[in-house]
Amino acid sequence: MTKRIEVDGHTELYGLFAYPAKHSLSPLMHNHSFEKNGINAKYLAFDIGPDDTQAAIQAIKTLDLKGVNLSMPFKQKVIPYLDHITERAELLQSVNVIKNEQGVLTGDSVDGAGFFESLEASGINPKHQTLTIFGAGGAGLSIIQAAIDHGAKEINVFKRHGKNFDTVKHQLELMNDGHAGDVNLIDYDDETTMIEKIKVSQIVINSTNLGMGDYQAQMPAPPGVLAALTNQVVCDVIYSPAKTKFLEFAKEQGCTIFNGLGMLVYQGALSFKWWTNTEMPVDEIKQLILER
Repeated sequence: MTKRIEVDGHTELYGLFAYPAKHSLSPLMHNHSFEKNGINAKYLAFDIGPDDTQAAIQAIKTLDLKGVNLSMPFKQKVIPYLDHITERAELLQSVNVIKNEQGVLTGDSVDGAGFFESLEASGINPKHQTLTIFGAGGAGLSIIQAAIDHGAKEINVFKRHGKNFDTVKHQLELMNDGHAGDVNLIDYDDETTMIEKIKVSQIVINSTNLGMGDYQAQMPAPPGVLAALTNQVVCDVIYSPAKTKFLEFAKEQGCTIFNGLGMLVYQGALSFKWWTNTEMPVDEIKQLILER
């Protein structure tokens, strides 16, 4: 049995800054891990208003929080108030974890790395593989950057041709500079190309919010495109519902499917390791989340 550690004057504090934050599973993950590893620390969820970003970051120093995770809309907004960000956070212009070392705040982005650690734990390696990704928002970009770092052969990204299409294209070029693989940004309306790319892909990923909340009945691509799914590894960054309509369809097509639970747990584990230099008990955490 894990020994419960009492809060005292030496208890270190970590947390989540989000809007809203109360629904988060991060406190469950981190507090169990602190107790399991015998660390005198607690993790809380903080509802932070979008206009209070600067004050919230200053509070990390003032209250000596040792580290925080960040959700939208703070992943970009915090950057001007940090002392340092890592190279990958610079490329992504996004931060989802901050470490406080004696008042010096450093930001990093571990979502994409967590995504592929989750897949690799199931024996799936993106090296030399062809990937198709729906969406190029915050989650999509972090996965793309990690796929580049993992040596993917080809990454095909489908995005609506909106006002920031060219900006994202330039960002992808910077991310891929010096790497051997190809990264292609393709208009979402080009269904013919989408079908071609899915057919030659080993891994297909939905990084959009289509399939959750108000969009739970929607799919990330048209039926004719999804019919190209056969035996690929198909992933969704969404973990609630546990099986989106997209994943249900892919399963029926004979694909191996993964939801976003693994990404959630492993990005948490990477944050935890960075803060504490100890390992999160990921198998126990997965079970706890499933029970919850």
